[in-house]
Amino acid sequence: MARGRRAEPAATVGVVEHANAAVLVTLAPNYELLDRRRIELTEPSLPTHPHHHEGSWAVGRYLNTPGARQLSLADAVALVERVRAAAAIGASEGFANLASAVRMPIGRVAIRACQELPPTVEARIVDHRAQTVADSVMYREALAIAAEARGWAVHWYDRERVVSDAAALLGGENIDVFLGGLGRKAGPPWQAKHKLAAAAALAATAGAL
Repeated sequence: MARGRRAEPAATVGVVEHANAAVLVTLAPNYELLDRRRIELTEPSLPTHPHHHEGSWAVGRYLNTPGARQLSLADAVALVERVRAAAAIGASEGFANLASAVRMPIGRVAIRACQELPPTVEARIVDHRAQTVADSVMYREALAIAAEARGWAVHWYDRERVVSDAAALLGGENIDVFLGGLGRKAGPPWQAKHKLAAAAALAATAGAL
């Protein structure tokens, strides 16, 4: 009876989004650091927070702040869709560049779990709570769609728990020491967002073994 082929080792990407950019930290199955980079999801000519800024102006919020301008809700929705389309391209290109640079296939990506929001852009803009987080969710969704298009599994992590989840999988090794070691290998900058992305990749890698 023929034996099935052993699955090829695959890397895991931990993602931390920040405005219209994302930090990516990629780990091998043995938790070796393979890559650390930042990708821009949209161009500088586009707003970074169209739900929160331009959307707020469209419904009459914060019109007394510097740079605020009058625009219709329809125009704000169209602007959000332009940014969403640009983010889809940026995420796809960013992941393609990463895949070309990493020495082994990538199998999964860890992205911060998204809050549940109203289903339409209009509703997200009108809802004050929703419009404060809708831009971040939009970028995370773009990253998830781009990952799935490449055949990568998406692992949604809880930002409040992911470091402790990663620590529990190290078999007694101190998580701060482990993340510090990755930072020394990566070189500066190695900030809180890089540590968080590394912890997310670690937890998702271990969870897939």
